[in-house]
Parts: sequence; C-alpha cells; structure tokens
Amino acid sequence: MGRGPVKRLNALAIAAATGERNIHDGDGLYLRVRKDGSKSWAFRYMLAGKPHWLSLGPLRDVTLAEAREKARLLRNRIRDGYDPLADRRMRKAEIVNQTARTFDAVADQYIAAHAGEWKNQKHAAQWTATIRAYASPVIGRMQVDAIGLDEVLRVLKPIWETKSETASRLRGRIESVLDYAAVHKWRTGENPARWTGFLDQVLPAKGKIAPAVHHPALPYKDMAGFMAALRTKDTTSARCLEWLILTAARSGEARGARWSEIDLAEKVWIIPAARMKAKKEHIVPLPPRCLEMLEELAAQPHKPDGLIFPGQIAGKPMSDVSVSKALHSIRAGLTVHGMRAAFRTWAQEKTEYPGELVEIALAHVNKDRTEAAYKRGPALEKRRNLMETWAQYCAMIPVNQSAEVVSLRRA
Repeated sequence: MGRGPVKRLNALAIAAATGERNIHDGDGLYLRVRKDGSKSWAFRYMLAGKPHWLSLGPLRDVTLAEAREKARLLRNRIRDGYDPLADRRMRKAEIVNQTARTFDAVADQYIAAHAGEWKNQKHAAQWTATIRAYASPVIGRMQVDAIGLDEVLRVLKPIWETKSETASRLRGRIESVLDYAAVHKWRTGENPARWTGFLDQVLPAKGKIAPAVHHPALPYKDMAGFMAALRTKDTTSARCLEWLILTAARSGEARGARWSEIDLAEKVWIIPAARMKAKKEHIVPLPPRCLEMLEELAAQPHKPDGLIFPGQIAGKPMSDVSVSKALHSIRAGLTVHGMRAAFRTWAQEKTEYPGELVEIALAHVNKDRTEAAYKRGPALEKRRNLMETWAQYCAMIPVNQSAEVVSLRRA
C-alpha cells in the first residue's frame, strides 16, 4: 500500500509539535523538533544516490513560507547538479582562509615562525605589544592583500614625530609581516611599509625629527665616588652592578653569569654565544676586584643552579629591576646600560687604547667585514690591560666628593 499525501504544516501544527522528531512538510522540507523544544528547518535531498541533509535555519528566524521558498529554490538548482552542502563547506573554508589572512592573524603566524631565532621571550612580547597597540586598531582586521600605502600611513603618521623610535620599529615590523604574506602568496605588489624608495618619499627620516636619545650615563669622572658608595651596599644586586661596571658587560650577561663560565686559572669569564647579543662567544679578562668578589660570593652557602648572582626565585637570575634599584639607590636618573657608555667615553678620552680594542671589550659587532676578518683574535692580553686600567680608575679616591679624580699613581 503506497504512502498517502503529506499533510502540510500550518502555524497551529508547528506550535503544537513536541517530542524529538522530524515532521515532513513535503518536497524535502522538514521541521526538526528537539528534546528541549527548539525547532528548526531542514532540507533533505538525494545526490548520487545518497541522502543529504541541509539546515535552513531555526524557526525563530525563518518562517514557514520562507522555508518553503528556500526549499523550492534548492530543488531547482539540485536538478542542474548543484550540491548545496559542498557549496556551504567551500564558503566556510573561504571564510576561515580570509580570517587567517587578516593582518593580525598573519602577524601572529610570523611571530610564531620566528620566535625561535629571537634572543628571548621579551623580544616576542615587544613585537606583539607594538603590533597590538598601534597597528591592530587600524589594519588588524584587514586582509593583508588590501593593505596599501594609505593604510600604513594611517598607522604610522600619528606617532611618527612624537614616538619616532617606536614608530620606526613598528614600520619595520609591519614590513616583515607583509613580506611574510607575500612569500605565502597572500598578497602581491610593492610592500607599502618599505622605507627605501617608498616611505622615505612621504615621511621625514627619523634622525631629522628627533635627536638620538642615549641611555643616561654616569660621567666617568664621577665613577670613583659612585663605586665607593656602591661597595658599601651589602646586597647581591650591588655586587652584580659592580661586576657589570668592571667588565663593561650588558645587564643580562652579568645577571645570567654562572660559575661554570669562570676560568680562575686563566682569570677570565667566558660568556657562551647563546647568551650574547651577537651570538658569538665573548671572553672577558677579570681584574683583581672581580676575582675578589668571586672569592667572597663563593663562600656564601646558596648558589642555585650555579648562578653567581641568583635572584629571589631559586634557579632564576635576579631581575633587571633589582640591578636598576641598586643603581638608583646611589644615583637616580641613570640607566644600567649607561655604565657601558661611561666605560667607552673614559677609554676614548683618558686612554691611548685603540677604539677597536674598546669595541671588542664591549662585544660590539664589527660591521666592517673586511676589517673583522683580520681581527678575529680576542686580543686577550691587551684587553686584560684595558680592563685592569679601568678597574684601577674606578677604585680611585674622589677629591672632596667632586667630579675631579686623583691620578692613577694614587690608586
């Protein structure tokens, strides 16, 4: 016995429908009733001999008349070989792809791809913070292939003259993200964040709008008085600060120093490449005062994980804030990095040591590759004399606590 005609739905029947079931309205249109009482429309169709179900939306959004019209249009297209489910999947995939190609999404991918080559997590955090603070509000949701000169200028112009250093770094980071997108063929054409031959035509050079801001440095003539005061501080952070001044090291290099890096026989501190800014091993000759500090520190009972200057958390170096506090407790307004500048200025103005030797002591990268090729040796003994002369200068007794210092003979 064949099936009877399908009883068409009406508003009363729809409102009265309960229990989990599918109620056929005819021609493939169904009302789906859930256990929780929610109702929605679905369209059932056959393609290649297999049944397929396509959601047409919830009852609260789609009326009976609208659902029937949707079903009618679908039936007509399916007769011509159209597959609505395949089309919907394709459109969803395209939406996902479009979302993945916004500037913010591509920036995240770039950061993840390059995080391993950056020196520390702080660098990645700075990247993310700069992008989120300045670029994201303007171009974050834009597709990378839609970003042009106008959009980049809308990001940079508000801070180009007031925060020139930040703006310059931001420009380079936007350029890198867009280059990354171009390599993946997500955009084509000129990189609108490129400086040479592009943005340099419409924005003033950073050096012309803001003078270079140097790290506030202690005048080298005040170093003796400063060091005398520093040595009265009986804290690990004070010893770390004294160590980095005498070795002309960077804060992170000094704070991360380990006993395993010290060669007492040769009286040197060997900083591994992984901890250096230039990723090259750096050998520091240790003056007598540094060796004296090592002897004092070695007598202390707690040396977590071999750190010479351990922090408050076991196994962790002290923070840069701790070293800065030790500095500011004696002279406010200075930076730890500025101590390297004091060493460099002293060497230039008060000694006959060649500039390239001082640059080696500071572990600066020689940008002249030809010159660097002839100066691969560490010039260890010459640098030992340099560092011992610096330590002697730092130990001189200040005259009336003024900026004047006594001669080396009184050291």
